[in-house]
Amino acid sequence: MTSGADEEWKQWHKHRTETVSAPYGPLALTGTHWLEDYPDGRLPAIPGVWTLDGDAVVLTASEADGLTLDGEPFAGTVHLGVDNLPVSAARVGLGERRLVVLIREGVRGVRAYDPDSAARRAFRGIEATPYEPRRSVPGRFTPYDARRTVRVDTADGVERGLGLAGELAFRLDGRELTLQVAVQGDGRLWAVFADSTSGRGSYRFRFLYPAAPDAEGRTTVDFNRAVLPPCAFADHFICPFPPSGNTLGVAIEAGERNLR
Repeated sequence: MTSGADEEWKQWHKHRTETVSAPYGPLALTGTHWLEDYPDGRLPAIPGVWTLDGDAVVLTASEADGLTLDGEPFAGTVHLGVDNLPVSAARVGLGERRLVVLIREGVRGVRAYDPDSAARRAFRGIEATPYEPRRSVPGRFTPYDARRTVRVDTADGVERGLGLAGELAFRLDGRELTLQVAVQGDGRLWAVFADSTSGRGSYRFRFLYPAAPDAEGRTTVDFNRAVLPPCAFADHFICPFPPSGNTLGVAIEAGERNLR
């Protein structure tokens, strides 16, 4: 069984490496621009004029700007909603670049992805600890009576809200531990955590995505599949830092640790 789990982990790690290094993966992000910071609608290194009209982002461009909309050359004015599809399917392009409309806490912005980014060209892989069975343990999820939102620092220096749905309890290295977690749309849990290796052998914090709990709250806490947050690959992501209580007093020498 261990051999099978080890092989599954190797395939998972290979897939992760392929995903982050894909043409429009996190390494391709070259900028995140909040429209409220640019009242004239001129974004750095992005042609056209980008303004707000209620909940819509309004793009005005000329032929000389070289933008495309839905794969066709674009000139004129268009109202854009948030891009919820993969980056490669973003409505607005500039050559091979993709310009993605996003929203965070009611603030709208535009992200630029470039397959020829310096980070993507420099990528040499992800440093990860080989599979270790003892780093995968049973866990139990207990939901809160009501969803909570806590304020946490984020990677761009701004404090933002982090929604939390409950507590995940587990035993590791002989210690009873807990993490505050969110529940994603597909039922999986999401934890932002740090440990005693963070910043000293591992990235300053990491993400973990345990499987959706069963009806009794049971799941598996597998730190072999701890992953680097997107901001480890590009400075322009706004990853949340661990909430209070999610810095574990043990060394989690497992999963993804750093970029090579």
